[in-house]
Amino acid sequence: MEDSAVAVVRQHARVLDEDRGASQLLEAIDEGASVVLIGEATHGTHEFYRLRADLTRLLIEQRGFTIVAAEADWPDAYRANRWVRLQGDDDTAEVALSDFTRFPRWMWRNREVVRFLRWLRGHNAGRPLPQRVGFYGLDLYSLHRSIACVIEYLDKLDPAAARVARQRYACFDIFGEDPQAYGYATSARLARSCEDAVVEQLLTLQQRALDYARRDGWIAADDYFVAEQNARVVRDAEAYYRAMFRGGAASWNLRDRHMMATLEALREHLRQTRRLDRAVVWAHNSHLGDARATAMGTGGELNLGQLVRERHGTAGCLIGMTTHTGTVTAAMGWDAPAELKDVRASLSGSYERLFHETGIPSFMLRLSDLPLRRALSVPARLERAIGVIYKPDSERASHYFPANLAEQFDMVVHVDETRALEPLERWSRHDVDLPETYPTGV
Repeated sequence: MEDSAVAVVRQHARVLDEDRGASQLLEAIDEGASVVLIGEATHGTHEFYRLRADLTRLLIEQRGFTIVAAEADWPDAYRANRWVRLQGDDDTAEVALSDFTRFPRWMWRNREVVRFLRWLRGHNAGRPLPQRVGFYGLDLYSLHRSIACVIEYLDKLDPAAARVARQRYACFDIFGEDPQAYGYATSARLARSCEDAVVEQLLTLQQRALDYARRDGWIAADDYFVAEQNARVVRDAEAYYRAMFRGGAASWNLRDRHMMATLEALREHLRQTRRLDRAVVWAHNSHLGDARATAMGTGGELNLGQLVRERHGTAGCLIGMTTHTGTVTAAMGWDAPAELKDVRASLSGSYERLFHETGIPSFMLRLSDLPLRRALSVPARLERAIGVIYKPDSERASHYFPANLAEQFDMVVHVDETRALEPLERWSRHDVDLPETYPTGV
């Protein structure tokens, strides 16, 4: 049975040329796709970042994509966005990525992201500002930084409104810079919730939208949109940190719904101001593969890939990536230093082991063909996910989950032996990253 599955996969595999891999992937993506989600099985693999960036470049050059949206915090990514769109004051891509200070820094402060941002800035040079491609964050961890951004925006336009915003956001002050402490205290009824305050602030900002956004044409509209999105981040982050302590799927679902809402808000904003809305999304497989085809869905969790499929159907394209062995940049625990770690050979009964047994070093599969779908679906298999944390000693329990890969993605890329992503900050057991509170690894 297993030999038969290997033969079917080998028959349908398209070997990826070392120099033309991204072009081969582009050819397999339907011309009508307007949202392309490119996943990764780890947050620290060189080949995943390189291939994802190269494919994104081709989608921008040849398909007119104008949005690169990443599993990153909105204000941190927006500084890089200003640099690639030739608006910011930073001199280099490395400096433009300086706001990525929380764990895990290497996820965005690495050589491959720098390489892509440099290319994107060059691509944008000479183009009118409304036509320049942007780099945006979809995530919601930046509670305090987003608060600061909202107040900074209002200080410039409406000092009276800024004073009101300070008063509302002061609800968080007793918890310092620790939103997890806020979540625990409010969930345990040890402190009052800031929910009403952050919702009121967002509504107030939205009520003044026309006034703020019309002050200087579409540039002012852009500035307002950024401020409004930061206010949305504050609202959703407040709810997220409260949900963390309730257990179940609530916090994960809130996070991925926020990502979807941010993506759709970005696309709508660009449709209104520039008539350009094709988007590439960079995130972990766990966010971009349809949750209904995995153990996540069984447990009541949804994700961005599922939401894109439900809303956009075949206009969405979900691409996953896998590996069998190699090295990875990861940590042993949350807030631990980045390390260069060996990736253990994949387990028997996993998709990664099945792909390894084809003997093909690097290939892609389009998952629409019925014999291939059948071979990948029966028997049920495991799939590996390594986030920013890798625990090889408990690998089966920590990193594998049941999945139906053929239902999870539209395409999958397998690179059998991979190497670790190179961070801008060196690997070290002694240079500890700045703190962050989110307790999981993807």
